[in-house]
Amino acid sequence: MTQRKRLSTTQSSSQSARQPGTLVAQEEDDDPTFTQPSTSQVQRGLEKLTSAQVDQKTAEVVQYFLVKDQKKIPIRRADLVKHVVKDYRNIYPEIMKRVVRTFDQVFGLKVVEIDTKNHTYILVNKLETVEGASSINPTNPKMGLLFVILSVIFMKGGVVREGLIWNTLKKLRVDPGEKHEEFGDVKRVVTDEFVRQRYLEYVRIPHTEPAEHEFRWGQRADMEVSKAKILEFMGQLHEQDPQSWSQQYREAHSSPNSTQASTSSQR
Repeated sequence: MTQRKRLSTTQSSSQSARQPGTLVAQEEDDDPTFTQPSTSQVQRGLEKLTSAQVDQKTAEVVQYFLVKDQKKIPIRRADLVKHVVKDYRNIYPEIMKRVVRTFDQVFGLKVVEIDTKNHTYILVNKLETVEGASSINPTNPKMGLLFVILSVIFMKGGVVREGLIWNTLKKLRVDPGEKHEEFGDVKRVVTDEFVRQRYLEYVRIPHTEPAEHEFRWGQRADMEVSKAKILEFMGQLHEQDPQSWSQQYREAHSSPNSTQASTSSQR
């Protein structure tokens, strides 16, 4: 089935959810033919396969995850089943259980389901999550750009108009209206690439003409980026005690489970 990208309106009551009207780059769930196999179906499927066949298919899925993760592209179950699992779909839960175990024990990564409706996964560094570090390395130019944007959004209460972001970048000599030697088309990187990677959400503000947008943290940023590290960075930048930003400090040091999606090995 043909895949189509669309902008989807999402609404959730959880703390990390976005408000009504949030637009995120999202794939349609075009996997209506896939039904999660029952435990008995999985068992019958395993009886027809050798251990080597299951191991090989597990390795193929692990490789698919790693390739997609190079570009920070979320992995959809529909694509996984269509392009990799294929005829082994009747043992999909067992394959995913082994994939999750492999990433955990071999790579120190965990498989996180960030979208339970469309069954979309990302890989998160387990050690960085435990230690509260950030998976974003500001010394990488493009990730440094993202870190600046996320910092502004966090310090401004979680939502900022795009004009503020563009003005901030201009002060850093990164003009969204000009081609940058390092980033190329800056506006495309920020509003398309970072959005597709789920680091940012780019939201149309209702009833604005011409259209105005605002930025929010995306699901991947909630999972991978430490707000405490951002606050520490801002404190060093302004030579100020991070606790002087009381609201941000409370949010940064609240329970990490309040903003993280759940890990899934069976979906």
